[in-house]
Amino acid sequence: MEIVPDQTDMNDQNEEDLKRALTQLKEEHRDLDSAILALEATPRPDHLQIKRLKKRKLYLRDRIAEIEDILFPDISA
Repeated sequence: MEIVPDQTDMNDQNEEDLKRALTQLKEEHRDLDSAILALEATPRPDHLQIKRLKKRKLYLRDRIAEIEDILFPDISA
C-alpha cells in the first residue's frame, strides 16, 4: 500500500520541486500558445497538428491547476 502524503506533510524540498514543475509547465503552456498562433497564421494550417497542440495545452492547464491546488490550497471550503 502506497502512502500518499497529504498537503500538511509537504516538506520544503517537495514544495520547491512543485514550484519548479509549475514554472516549467506554465512556460510550455505559453510556448504552445505561440506555436498554435504561428500554425494558424500559415496559408494552409495543419489542423491535425493544431488540434494536438491544443489538446496538450489543455492537459498542461489541468496539471498546472493540480499543482496550484497543492501549493495554494483553498482553505475557505
